[in-house]
Amino acid sequence: MTPEFFALLAALLLVVVGMARPLGRFFGWIMDGRPAWGPLARLEDGLLRLCGVRRTEMGWRAYAVALMMFSLLGTLLLYALQRLQGWLPLNPQQLGAISPDSSFNTAISFVTNTNWQDYAGETTMSNLTQMLGLAVQNFLSAASGIAVAFALIRGFARHCVHEIGNFWVDLYRITAYALLPLSLLLAVALVSQGVIQNFSADTPVTLLQATTYTAPKLDAAGKPEKDAARQAVRQTVTVARQILPMGPVASQEA
Repeated sequence: MTPEFFALLAALLLVVVGMARPLGRFFGWIMDGRPAWGPLARLEDGLLRLCGVRRTEMGWRAYAVALMMFSLLGTLLLYALQRLQGWLPLNPQQLGAISPDSSFNTAISFVTNTNWQDYAGETTMSNLTQMLGLAVQNFLSAASGIAVAFALIRGFARHCVHEIGNFWVDLYRITAYALLPLSLLLAVALVSQGVIQNFSADTPVTLLQATTYTAPKLDAAGKPEKDAARQAVRQTVTVARQILPMGPVASQEA
């Protein structure tokens, strides 16, 4: 291990230890439900009323049911978005519907915040699917996990009390006061450093110098061809153009 490694590790530990107390206080404020700054408090009250949410605290059963129903709805919507991708807008590459098994795997993965991917995003998912489906679940699944942590903390901290908070209020406050502001700051930082953020179709560019290599020759079925000695037939391939993927990359990464 090099000195640079230990210096990086020490810097990381300093940042983690230094941020622990202020972040703990901030998330404590979110968890306790203390009022936000005036306009934000009015926006919170208005949106919760619009969604029919009451601030009444829930017992653990009601909290768990709300969490499971919300996750189930998110799974179904994300699955449907992938299956209908070919007929929806913001699809400049005209990508078709994703297969049922891959759609189900991706929906379950993102809703549970494991984000396991068995596909190449830029060649499989349209801009709409990535923004309305994957990016939204990046927020909501993370907020759901933090809400469960809040409920667990309240369960340990409160004595002789059956209520552990309100899932919908927790979900809103975590998303609106922690995840969205942080994502906005990171997205602006990424854009400032040259990360793309657009709705353009993938762009072909001509290379300054063509690249030549050998590769197996494939038949019509996509299988390597064999010669009389049963050896793979190889061919010379010259690449003079490359496709640069476009899309809302900065917001997705943030």
